[in-house]
Amino acid sequence: MTLKEQVKNLAQENFEEVLAVRRYLHAHPELSFKEYETSKYVKEKLIEYGVEVEKNIADTGLIAYVKGKNPEKKVISLRADMDALPIVEANDVPYKSKNEGVMHACGHDVHTSSLLVAAKILVAVKDQFEGTVKLLFQPGEELLPGGASLMIKEGALQNPTPENIIGQHVMPLIPAGKVGFRSGMYMASADELHVTVKGQGGHAAMPDQGIDPILITSHIIVALQQIVSRNSSPKVPSVLSFGDVHAHGATNVIPNEVKLKGTFRTMNEEWRKDAHQRMIKIATGIAEGMGGSVDFEVRHGYPYLENDEIITPVLKGYAEDYLGKENVLDLDIWMASEDFAYYSQEIPAMFYRLGTRNEERGITSGVHTPTFDIDESALEIGAGLMAWLAIAQLTND
Repeated sequence: MTLKEQVKNLAQENFEEVLAVRRYLHAHPELSFKEYETSKYVKEKLIEYGVEVEKNIADTGLIAYVKGKNPEKKVISLRADMDALPIVEANDVPYKSKNEGVMHACGHDVHTSSLLVAAKILVAVKDQFEGTVKLLFQPGEELLPGGASLMIKEGALQNPTPENIIGQHVMPLIPAGKVGFRSGMYMASADELHVTVKGQGGHAAMPDQGIDPILITSHIIVALQQIVSRNSSPKVPSVLSFGDVHAHGATNVIPNEVKLKGTFRTMNEEWRKDAHQRMIKIATGIAEGMGGSVDFEVRHGYPYLENDEIITPVLKGYAEDYLGKENVLDLDIWMASEDFAYYSQEIPAMFYRLGTRNEERGITSGVHTPTFDIDESALEIGAGLMAWLAIAQLTND
């Protein structure tokens, strides 16, 4: 029996285990940076599986190792996130959230359970590969500054430094049984824009007696769109959107100020910095030119996620070998953001998608919704493929 066949058999044999772990985690979700019981459970499972747990990191995060023969030869890292979202679950399932108002609505229960059982599989075959698999269980993917950034600051990618890192994320647009890969630019950076436009309010029948911040705001919103349409390279995806505008005036009242909230997303870090300055300059110039002023705050979010163009095609090939080419799809650019991007800014990284959709069973809801769930058959691939992608690298030059 080949090593690949052993991994597939182990994934199949451990399906009930990964199912039970996922359901336990789903029923006991914890919010970002508050994953204390989750972290304790993960550590207990790792010890049960015979995995070497090094330490806690970033408070609730964990670093662990599965060491094969000659453990210093090569190091590969696998990552999972553990936090849940402040959402009231609407699913009527036996494993429904027991923590009211908190739900694993983004699949982090899947990521964590998959990596746990991947570790169990790795332990079972560790005498058949050389090198080390470094396991990162991180907190706070859903909340700034992002658990990945804290893990990195506290040394998660050091002593030893992995040659590359792999992350997996559920995708309800892809049928269960399939996975998706993309090389190069994949997910966008995400910055929050908090803007206050100040004028001088008054009676709407006498606009000449004041400085209308609503009019100033309208000019700013329209003008800022040229940041994307006329200043960014057509080769670099960029999005600028305002979704929250509050004036607090009335039909006959011009207010003193208008508050705006929006998002700016792109896939180039240099352009990202340049765009921030251009937005501030344009907004300030318009406001001052019309007699008002503006406070323009950019709250920096996650960087853009780059899938390494050398390792990604190789890993995609390993996935095709494991699942069959027909079950490995090509992904398009995705303008959402992910704090796994921090890892991709430090070392070669690859972030792929695990299909979880089942239209026949009505499992079609998107992430971050109260009805999100998965076709749990995907868990067998979730655990097995993670293990195989590490093993395949450690057994091939």
